[in-house]
Amino acid sequence: MSRLGADALLLATAFVWGVTFVVQKDIGALPPMAFVAARFALSALAVAPLALVERRRGRPITPGAQRLALLIGVLLFVGASLQQAGLATTTATNAGFLTACYVVLTPFVVWALSRARPRAVVLAAGAVSMLGAWLLATGGGPTAPPSIGDGLVLLADLAWAILIALLPIYLVWTERPIALALTQNLVCAALAAVVSLLFETTPAGALAAAAPAIVFAGILSGGVGYTLQIVAQRHTPPAEAALILSLESVFAALGGALWLGERLSLAGAIGCALILAGAVAAELAPALSSRKIAGAEDIGRLRL
Repeated sequence: MSRLGADALLLATAFVWGVTFVVQKDIGALPPMAFVAARFALSALAVAPLALVERRRGRPITPGAQRLALLIGVLLFVGASLQQAGLATTTATNAGFLTACYVVLTPFVVWALSRARPRAVVLAAGAVSMLGAWLLATGGGPTAPPSIGDGLVLLADLAWAILIALLPIYLVWTERPIALALTQNLVCAALAAVVSLLFETTPAGALAAAAPAIVFAGILSGGVGYTLQIVAQRHTPPAEAALILSLESVFAALGGALWLGERLSLAGAIGCALILAGAVAAELAPALSSRKIAGAEDIGRLRL
């Protein structure tokens, strides 16, 4: 595959993930945990055949790697659940851009795991993105306080950041990305199903009414999107891949405007620009630095 072709696949992935924020807003009366359980169960079904093919030619998965995969599945559950619950009281546009903050948080998680301190430019990028998140969530003034949904989406960012930092460690250990996709989808679906059964009441017909959203999020976002990302990142450098994927926030804003009639205030638009600027700076810093940046190999000795 050419570099241009790989970048095109990443752009398609960003589009699907961005539009999914809009789809997640339109689940009707279906409770959030029930939606999370259904979409990730469908994602697991979508990647299961690929996982079987990979198993025939991949290296065995050690017990430590399996425990790491389970932990990543728990983090996926936490992130997806908080994000879905947050979408009940925030807009798809806000959720898309606030989610972009995980790109800035990830270097700090790597710092905690590897003791490799982030460069000053990364710290500055984090401050810029946090300012942008405040402008987006508040509209720039005390008359528009952040919603609970904005806070939940920001909490989900921490789960995404830890997940992203741990995922390459698993790949260093096993080189079995599809097996990880299957495991994390199954864990997330199972945990969400248990929480939904214990604490939610699903109205009759709600699951059927939300079927289009479940199919889109489960098959396209979870199944196809994740697979495209894996295939493309074999041909695109990580920094460039992250920059392309961060465009999901832009597609979320465009989708929210076209399908949900959402609009940004001037302060909110400035906030979006600052979040994207912080994400771009955080990802470009390692690429432009001559100093060795901690990666999966540096923290691959982690034992679980």
